[in-house]
Amino acid sequence: MRYVARFPMIVAALAMMATLVITSVDARPGGGNSSGSRGARTQSAPAPTSTAPTPQSTINRSVTQPQRPAQPGAQAPAAAQQRPGGLFGGLGGGLLGGLAAGFIGAGLFGLLSGSGLFSGLGSLSGFLGLLLQVGLIFIVVKLVMGMLRNRRMAAAGGPDMRSALGGNAGGQGHGSGQGYGAGLGAAAAARPQAMGPSDQLGLTKEDFDNFERLLTEIQLAYGREDVGALRPRTTPEMSAYFEQDIGNNEQKGVRNTIADVKLLQGDLSEAWREGTVEYATVAMRFSLVDQMVDRRSGHLVGGQAAPTEATELWTFRRDQQDGMRWVLSAIQQG
Repeated sequence: MRYVARFPMIVAALAMMATLVITSVDARPGGGNSSGSRGARTQSAPAPTSTAPTPQSTINRSVTQPQRPAQPGAQAPAAAQQRPGGLFGGLGGGLLGGLAAGFIGAGLFGLLSGSGLFSGLGSLSGFLGLLLQVGLIFIVVKLVMGMLRNRRMAAAGGPDMRSALGGNAGGQGHGSGQGYGAGLGAAAAARPQAMGPSDQLGLTKEDFDNFERLLTEIQLAYGREDVGALRPRTTPEMSAYFEQDIGNNEQKGVRNTIADVKLLQGDLSEAWREGTVEYATVAMRFSLVDQMVDRRSGHLVGGQAAPTEATELWTFRRDQQDGMRWVLSAIQQG
């Protein structure tokens, strides 16, 4: 009984330990969450690249709500009212539906009268009648299964976003294959500007230099808790998330210090335009010194002094109404 009484305390202690471990590992900006907005593609996973070859998770912290223009579950009641009711309504009330209903009705009558399932079908008595009944039941079951299968296929929808981009899941983009220490801008200069359906904007070396610069500046500003430097480099949504994470650290009495940020490899996942707004999602593998220290004593409480590596997908956006200036719009963990 003593062990049973102590079980909730053990669970609570384990949960606290897990929280501390997660905090120390995912202390950099984003806090281990996939946050922000990618316009109409917020709920779609970015295309894999050579830097981030595994399928990425969708964003789980965003002000952009999922678009639900046509959900099969929501349309089912209306569709059901337009077709005849009952199990065989989908058969259109034709010849097969009438035969099936007739045979089943006769069988039910036989059961109610105590004479058996097939006693009401005197003209189909004997072996041939039994075969005919079995055949009709098989046809009805097959038709019903076909209906259910068609409904499941319709509910599954069409091809995913990656297929619509022309099968560009092979990770071909700016910066792929450049190796250790290759910057995004250098990779863009070494490759043609037109990279196929994944790059609908024709990004240039200057664009990728801006992405690399923003990676460093945002990381360092977050480590300094410099909200004034974060706001002009991020969307209002991302700035609010960063300020919230900084406030949570302050309540815990810790500070997330970041230093020595260095891009190791990066390539483009996808770039597209939505009206006057342009988006670019870039996979980046970088190193940094990421530590969690006590705010008062400065003692290390998480992380390590040696550089660690991380792979993330950062989405940047720019708007014609804002001077076409790139800002950070979303972060997804690699």
